[in-house]
Amino acid sequence: MTIVAVGLHIYSITHSTFAVSLVGGFALIPMIIFGLYGGMLADAFDRKLLLMIASVVAWGTTITLVVLAFTHVEIVWPFYVLTTLNAVSTTVLMTVRSAVVPRLLPRRLIPAAAALNGIAFGVALTLGPALAGVLVALVGFGWTYLVDVVLFLSAFAGVFTLPRLPPEGDIQRPGLASLKYGLSFLRRAPNIRVSFLADIIAMTFGQPRVLFPAVGAVVLGGGAITVGILTAAGAVGALLSSIVSGRLSHERWHGRAIRTAIMVYGVFIAAFGALLAIMSFGPGGHVTSSLTNAYLPEIGIAAVLLAGAGAADNVSSIFRSTMLQTAVPDNMRGRLQGIFTVVVAGGPRVGDVYVGVVAAIGAIWLPPLLGGLLIIVLIAVLVRVQRTFLEYDAQNPTP
Repeated sequence: MTIVAVGLHIYSITHSTFAVSLVGGFALIPMIIFGLYGGMLADAFDRKLLLMIASVVAWGTTITLVVLAFTHVEIVWPFYVLTTLNAVSTTVLMTVRSAVVPRLLPRRLIPAAAALNGIAFGVALTLGPALAGVLVALVGFGWTYLVDVVLFLSAFAGVFTLPRLPPEGDIQRPGLASLKYGLSFLRRAPNIRVSFLADIIAMTFGQPRVLFPAVGAVVLGGGAITVGILTAAGAVGALLSSIVSGRLSHERWHGRAIRTAIMVYGVFIAAFGALLAIMSFGPGGHVTSSLTNAYLPEIGIAAVLLAGAGAADNVSSIFRSTMLQTAVPDNMRGRLQGIFTVVVAGGPRVGDVYVGVVAAIGAIWLPPLLGGLLIIVLIAVLVRVQRTFLEYDAQNPTP
C-alpha cells in the first residue's frame, strides 16, 4: 500500500513517470548489497534482535513519510532516501525471517509456512494497491501512510513473541570472507544451485509486466483498467494456489515438483503471448483506454492465463523455499537466503530488459511467446544436466 502511495505522491509533485520509476532504480543496488549483508548478519547474530532492529528502521521511514505528507514537503529527494531505507530494511527483514522459520517449525510444516507466505503475498499485491488508491483519494497521503504506521505494530508484536535465536554451529564474522564461504557452499550444493537457476530462468523470460500498458492501449483495450486487471491476476493466482495447497506438504520429490511447476508456468506465459499474437494479427478494431471498445472476453482469457502462471510460480516457490530452508544447515541459511534475495530482486529486472529489447525489435506478443517456450526448453536442459535434482527427496534433504 505504501509503495503505491509513494509513487502517487511523487507523481503528484513532479507529474513525471520517470521520477516515479526512480524509486525502484535507486533502491535496487542497496537491496542487493543488504540482502547479502543481512544474510551474513543472520548467521552471526541473534536473529530476533536483527528482526527488531530492521523493523524499527522500516517503521521509522514510514513515520517520516507521515511527517513529510502533513508538512506538505514538495521536494522529491527525501522520498527517494526514505523508500531506499525502507527497501533495505525490508530486504533484511525478509532474509532474516526466512532463516528463522526452520528454527520455529518441524520440517513437515515448512511447506505450509511457505504457503502462508504465498497467501500474505497474494493479499498484499491484490488489496494493497487498491487500498492505497482509495485512501489517497479519500483522505490524502498523510493518513494513508499513517494506516501503515499503525498496522506495522503487528510486526513488532510478532517479533516480541519470538524466543531468542542465537546462531548455531560455526560462526563467521560478517565480511567478504563470510560471503565467499557462502558462495563456496553454494558451489558444493547442486540442488540449491539448480533451484536458484530455475528461478532466474523463469523470472528472466516469464515476466511480461512491462507490456501491460501497451496491451491495454493498443492490443486488448481498456487502458489503465486492463493494466490493473492483468497486474492483479498473477497475485490472485498465487493467493488461490496457496489457499488450496495443503496437499503439497505430502509431496516427497521436490525437484520434480519444481521442474513441473516452472514448465507449467512457461506454458501459461507462452499461451498469453499466443493470445496477444492472435489479437495483433486478427481483424482488429478501434480500442480505447476505456472498456467501451475493449475486447472484454480476451481480457478475461488473458487474466486467467496470468493467474495460472501466478499459481504455478507460487507452487514452485513453495517447494524452492522449503528446499532452501530444510537442506541448508542453520549456520549457512542466512547467507543462502541473502543470495536468494539477490536472485529474487535481480531476476525480474533482467526480465524487464529482455522484454523491452525483444518487443523493440519484434512485436508486443513476441517476448511472452518466445520466453514461455524458452522456459520450457531451458528447464528441461537444466534438470537433464543436473540429474540429482529430480531425485531430491524431502525425507532426506541434501543441498
